[in-house]
Amino acid sequence: MTDPSAATPPPDPAEAPADGTAPDTVPDGEPGPGASGTEEAGTEERETGTGEPDAGTDEVGADETGTDETGADEAGGEEAGTGAEEGPDGAAGSGDGSTAGNAPSGGEAASGEAAAELSEAQAELAAQRELRARIEQRKAERSAPVEAGTKLSGTAADLLAAVRAVESGTRPAAVPRVEEPAPARPAPAAAAPERTVRPPAPAAPTVTEETTTAVRQVLARGGAPETLAPQVAAVLGEGAARALADDPWQLLAVPGVRAEQADGFARALLGAECGPADPRRAVALTAWLLEQAARQGHTALEIGAVRDGLARLSVPEPDKAVDLAVSEAAVLVFQEEDEPEDDTEYIDRADGAQAAEEGQGQPPRPEAPVLLGLERFALAEESLADGLARLVRTVHPASWEGPELARAAGTHGLVLHTGGEAARAEPAALAGEARARGLRVALAAHTARDGAVPVTALLSGAAGPGRDAEGALALDLLVVLDAPQLGLEPAAALVEALPDGCRLVLSGDPHVLGAAGPGRVFADLLAARIAPVIASRTPDPGPIGELISGIGIGELNQVAAPGKEVVIVPVRDAGEAVHRTVQLVADSIPRAIGVPTEHTQVITVGHGGSAGTRALNAALKQRLNPGPGRFGGFDPGDRAAYSPAPGRTVAGTVVSADAEGLHLDCGGTRVVVPKERVESELRHGWALTAHQAAGARWPAAVVVLPGDAAGGLSRPWVYTAFGRAERHLSVVHGVDQALPRAVAEGVAPGRTTRLRPLLDALLADDDEA
Repeated sequence: MTDPSAATPPPDPAEAPADGTAPDTVPDGEPGPGASGTEEAGTEERETGTGEPDAGTDEVGADETGTDETGADEAGGEEAGTGAEEGPDGAAGSGDGSTAGNAPSGGEAASGEAAAELSEAQAELAAQRELRARIEQRKAERSAPVEAGTKLSGTAADLLAAVRAVESGTRPAAVPRVEEPAPARPAPAAAAPERTVRPPAPAAPTVTEETTTAVRQVLARGGAPETLAPQVAAVLGEGAARALADDPWQLLAVPGVRAEQADGFARALLGAECGPADPRRAVALTAWLLEQAARQGHTALEIGAVRDGLARLSVPEPDKAVDLAVSEAAVLVFQEEDEPEDDTEYIDRADGAQAAEEGQGQPPRPEAPVLLGLERFALAEESLADGLARLVRTVHPASWEGPELARAAGTHGLVLHTGGEAARAEPAALAGEARARGLRVALAAHTARDGAVPVTALLSGAAGPGRDAEGALALDLLVVLDAPQLGLEPAAALVEALPDGCRLVLSGDPHVLGAAGPGRVFADLLAARIAPVIASRTPDPGPIGELISGIGIGELNQVAAPGKEVVIVPVRDAGEAVHRTVQLVADSIPRAIGVPTEHTQVITVGHGGSAGTRALNAALKQRLNPGPGRFGGFDPGDRAAYSPAPGRTVAGTVVSADAEGLHLDCGGTRVVVPKERVESELRHGWALTAHQAAGARWPAAVVVLPGDAAGGLSRPWVYTAFGRAERHLSVVHGVDQALPRAVAEGVAPGRTTRLRPLLDALLADDDEA
């Protein structure tokens, strides 16, 4: 592979043959150093840097300025305020700050009727309903507030006191201060807990047409699009119209609605009563800021960051706004003790010795930050921590012969396995060996491949062993591939569904992009060191494997590619990037490499911009499957990206359409997308973002890196995008030195989560018992 700076400049697009065929880029080009990639560091991909968003097409909650989005977008068009990468487009919006005509629209609530075969969307809904039922059961059993608050002090204690006042049925006029923290809960008994009983998932809630009609009338009075009515009704439930009329800022509960849109809606409804200091606005915006943070991967935020965000939204007194939001129980407050990994290294030894000589003792440890979070994610994180601790405690160690992974799985209830694509064979082999031992085993993954079933299908019962009499999955061992893509709420539902004594093996590549949405489950577990970590020594083969291995350690190496396994295609601007990408997919790769067009996947940095998925998909459709888009913009034969749930994208092909909806072929499985959800759950799929592509692989991949995406590059994005290719990787390269700089320095931004301190506290109790 040659350095792109030394490669021959690409021919001018105007010099293409008159017959419309593309010049043979791949065979004539020099094998390149691994192309360039850009994505948002480690969380969801952020659309910042690849150009301005398409005029009038502001996605549901996505500020599309270019790179991959950064949130849990994928289902129902929930693209975050900084953008959740995988989700489909939302409704059009003018972006002028007013609500009328520019608030995003989404699909109607999913039907609760059972079907013979569950779709991906139904599977996800069923899993979420089950998780919520379990969370509600746990909440009912708890008489005390969230146990994470038992060690609060200072500001956090004041805020928690307000929460307790609300729980006791009173509402304080001012936030009181609690001088003494609540007593810590006793350590658990040494004996294994009784088997957990799990209730069946409740029936899907329904919203009457009368409710939807009433909501539509309120929206019309406030100048908001009436198409939002089904979403508002689904989020606010029965009585949604009255709730929205009394508090117009509750419109912010609908995914994708922006603060300025809710303000415009409130002004239209309330008139002179509306103002920036309205308490209802303060409470709603505090919760909304935490929702936006969740789409960027955070399960909680430091209280100072929330106050700063409120100040930017022109909330007059941010401190009082936070106090009010806590007293109203709109948000929760936490302050976990963040114990250092090694107390002897917490302070400098010399300073400690000097302090001891002076009779001062060791200096006090800094106080843990006060965090604010939403109840939904707080309970999910606590549920996950409790469930993992239960698995660790209840397993009966056994001596399993075999490789290191098998021996660890026999001894421990939780085992973590790391490695690249080639290493996936190791946990798959473990599953096969366990079956041979007579155990009940399931192999699950983010994307169905290598014999694994999707996690969502396992949870819903659409695939896998089903449930036992107590509602738990009938399993002795569960092996989960693609663990970095396992989101917080699916992880909590999965662990809650495992019976006591079941073994759980989580396997994945720690260098790839994390899950879209809140949490970083796999990374937190690796950092917590509560389970053995088995690192695979199986390298990924070939020039692509060598290139990816180097990127994982921060090095963009030149690799020998005698069979043109890796090729760089230099471009000067985004227009040329689109032209050369179409050329590669339609002509050069099929002719020179032998990979058909339908087996080649384009991966780019975001949905918006001049070389985002929209622009590339439009150009690829025109070349590969031209048509009028008779069925919601789609024609039979179009490649589609179906996003039935947050963090989940399924590649498919449009087959037909009828009154029932749009029919897709997703890897041999027929899926019907109802017509009212086509706009919110489907995109064209010739070009995907890296988050959408994570967990899947194709014989050939074309990674597009236009120059205006340089600012969004990160090592995890490059690693993930380049690693989607099996036989051939073409890189449409227009970022110059930004690529090696991103690989060397572009570490993914951190996420604020609570899972690790929760696990530390739970297992510390075990150690003390």
